[in-house]
Amino acid sequence: MPYPMVYILLALMALAIAGLAVKLWLMRKAAGEIAQGFAEKLGTDTNTLIDISSRDRAMRALASAVNRELRRLRVQRRRYQQGDLELKAAVANISHDLRTPLTAICGYLDLLEQEANPPRTGEYLQVIRGRTELLRQLTEELFRYCVVLSDPGGLALEPVSLNSALESSLAAFYASFREKGITPQVHMPQEKVLRPLDRAALNRVFSNLLHNAVKYSDGDLLVELTPEGQVCFSNSCRALSQVEVEKLFDRFYTVEAARKSTGLGLSIARALAERMGGQLTAEYKEGRLTIKAQWEE
Repeated sequence: MPYPMVYILLALMALAIAGLAVKLWLMRKAAGEIAQGFAEKLGTDTNTLIDISSRDRAMRALASAVNRELRRLRVQRRRYQQGDLELKAAVANISHDLRTPLTAICGYLDLLEQEANPPRTGEYLQVIRGRTELLRQLTEELFRYCVVLSDPGGLALEPVSLNSALESSLAAFYASFREKGITPQVHMPQEKVLRPLDRAALNRVFSNLLHNAVKYSDGDLLVELTPEGQVCFSNSCRALSQVEVEKLFDRFYTVEAARKSTGLGLSIARALAERMGGQLTAEYKEGRLTIKAQWEE
């Protein structure tokens, strides 16, 4: 082989080695940028993503994969932070709600020890009984919520008639309707609307929704079941605001007008509805609150 050809080959090899060396250096630089960017993004609360100077497809694909994981981590961080805030608010709310009747009970017990008048004794006992019942309701609501969260399964799905379940729930609230002066308007289709549901869980959902309607209603209630499996509970309610309605399903959220509650009733209803493949939504328009439960076939 002539010497000029050898020199050319050597020169080409040198250029290839130099090119590979440069490419390797650029890849190492890109890897360093990814590592540094990942550490910085984890340490700061920012929405920016990792950007690298390299145009190499493999390194940019790696950066994109890391950015996807960063997005997931941020979503999980927000959920954790929100859950932490809700937990702190829950502890404060529950402590307040349980402390108030307990303080009243202790105060009236002190009065009983000093009271020699039987009529007054009966009055104090009646107050104590009422506060004790309130405590029982609050602790029972909290217990039910814990059970719902701790048992992700446990639902026995079977064909259930929404018509029959809704009628039974409305009948169970007859006394509450009379006490509030509410005459419900009920609209249902003649044909049965069947969905694969857990009967007990469905009754709990309807019960919590009706309890909410009675609590906030200004004296009316419209209940409607559609052939498509949507149940609407609608009532006029001037005491609520749009902001309050948007928070009705939040855990431990309570409206000031309804402090005799842990704020878990609608959260339990939504959790159970979603486990049965449904969804709950709320809207507030022109002083009217409407909560919709939907189950697809």
